[in-house]
Amino acid sequence: MIKLLHVITDTNIGGAGKYLLTYLKNCDRRTFDISVVVPCESRLIPKIESLGFKVIQAQGIADKSASLKGIVSLYKILKSEKPQILHTHASLSARIAARLAGGAKIIYTRHTVFPQKPFLTKGIGKWLNSKAAAALSDKVIAVCKAAKKDLTDTGVPKESITVIYNGVDPQKIISEEEKASVREKFGISQDEKIVAAVARIEPLKGHEYIIEAAEEVKKQGIRARFVIAGSGSLEKRMRDLVKEKNLDDTVLFTGFLDDVSGLENIMDVQVNSSYDSEAASLSLLEGMSLGKPAVVSSSGGNGELIQDGVNGFVVPQRDPKAMAQAIVRLFTDDEIYNDFSKNAKNIFENNFTSKIMTENMEKFYKTL
Repeated sequence: MIKLLHVITDTNIGGAGKYLLTYLKNCDRRTFDISVVVPCESRLIPKIESLGFKVIQAQGIADKSASLKGIVSLYKILKSEKPQILHTHASLSARIAARLAGGAKIIYTRHTVFPQKPFLTKGIGKWLNSKAAAALSDKVIAVCKAAKKDLTDTGVPKESITVIYNGVDPQKIISEEEKASVREKFGISQDEKIVAAVARIEPLKGHEYIIEAAEEVKKQGIRARFVIAGSGSLEKRMRDLVKEKNLDDTVLFTGFLDDVSGLENIMDVQVNSSYDSEAASLSLLEGMSLGKPAVVSSSGGNGELIQDGVNGFVVPQRDPKAMAQAIVRLFTDDEIYNDFSKNAKNIFENNFTSKIMTENMEKFYKTL
């Protein structure tokens, strides 16, 4: 068997954690002997243990990419576990510790897309980053082409990067009675169209543009409810913006939801308005599995999941009027909506299932 050790620094369950849990649910246990290192008291611990995998808790890594305490703790774990492959998720400490401990092939996954510091994209900064990347990892996984570009822009050699798209388990389709119950829970009437955004309410996610798009759609006489599912540092500001625009009857905040499958079943259109920051959105993939068309900004990997004019519309970043026009078109043209719905499901099944992602990852592991 191939001994594989994952290291993740998340104390909460975010995109990287969901990615890892999806892999663990679908992995080849006959070929890979897998353990996972997490921060002490991470919310991932019971989830991973319930899947039957060994969990090792490490000091000094909680929500930190690098720390001296983390390096020391991980070095001891690596010397004890002796993995053949170390797969890290943003943990620089783990990569440093692995080089010091020796013996393991080191890979890491770039889960994000974000604006790069100018120092790292040219001259001595880019050169230093390229040398550090080569010294501390053997290969890199990028979850979309936009994430790969982020890496190459900072000097990481393109030949060391493999693009493996995120995958998710298809969402369960619920009954019409269950859908009616979900609508009642959220206070949404049966005659309202539903536009949903499932994302943390944080800078660069662009929720203000969704709210402005909702205002435009309302002006055009479309009876629709815009549902913002998630929480975050900008939640109060966004709620205040809705009040300022008198959109309390149009925009609904659900707060954080442990389970978004009910909302994803009842939504008609999913939206993503990120700017300069989106990689391969798991919520977009979940919606695609249910045949939900999308309207997304051109940020990062959005245009790699949503093909403009095929399974949704891709609009310019920070352009609520363009987003509103695309939403209205989907709500007023049944032929386009139905075509996009069928295409969304087909594209998902052919490219973005958890099985496809897992098979691609394990083929990649074996090349090491």
